[in-house]
Amino acid sequence: MLSKDFTSPYPIRLCNQAIVIIFQKKAACMAPLMAEFIGTFLLILLGNGVVANVVLQDTKGHNGGWIVITVGWAMGVFVGVFVAQDYSGAHINPAVTVSLAVAGKFAWSKVGGYILAQLLGAIAAASCVWLTYIHHYRRTQDPILKLATFSTIPQIRHVAANFFSEGIGTFVLLIAVLFLTPPNITAGDPSLPVGLGSLGALPVSLVVLAIGLSLGGTTGYAINPARDLGPRIAHALLPIQDKGKSQWDYAWIPVLGPLVGGVLAAVVYGWL
Repeated sequence: MLSKDFTSPYPIRLCNQAIVIIFQKKAACMAPLMAEFIGTFLLILLGNGVVANVVLQDTKGHNGGWIVITVGWAMGVFVGVFVAQDYSGAHINPAVTVSLAVAGKFAWSKVGGYILAQLLGAIAAASCVWLTYIHHYRRTQDPILKLATFSTIPQIRHVAANFFSEGIGTFVLLIAVLFLTPPNITAGDPSLPVGLGSLGALPVSLVVLAIGLSLGGTTGYAINPARDLGPRIAHALLPIQDKGKSQWDYAWIPVLGPLVGGVLAAVVYGWL
């Protein structure tokens, strides 16, 4: 017979409480990075998904047009920010992460982890878009259209103009973020996630919609290094039928352009 101490439910409850505490501590450490992964995943899944729906052959949304794409991307931002906002601040964009750090609203020690989570989320999402539309990729002959469902492509290839386009679009996004974020939210206040989520999902999605409608017609408005680089990596790695080149000679522009535009926004914010 077991003694009363061993048959009592108290040791079991104590053990369960200890397990819960351990997992809560681990979750607290991992939650922001996982939130960035999931938030970016949802953003790219819905954003690149709407592009695939519009440009690939024999889809329900074929030839839906630019308005459909810009609204789809805005809604992708809404969903990504809505899900991640309470856990990481919903940066879901390396340009946001770096700019907030430059502005003193986010700790530099967290920047690397956030960017890695965002990039991995984007790669995973682009792969899922391909799996979702795999039969439509097979029916689409134009390799440029296939690439367009992964990464951005300029309408007119011009290094300076394309770089400026990505920079100014991201400048608008980050100026909005920095001026709309409450001034008491800083890197020194860990109880409040700092990022797009500080504004709420709807205002951020409306800003992105405005950028897409007004400034997106030149390069496709990446305004997010992870949004372009992650899917471009997926395009290079996935066994897409007749996919063509990934255009790595252009890839640095939608990465560096948004970073420069975002940092410039942080500098202007600091001056003002």
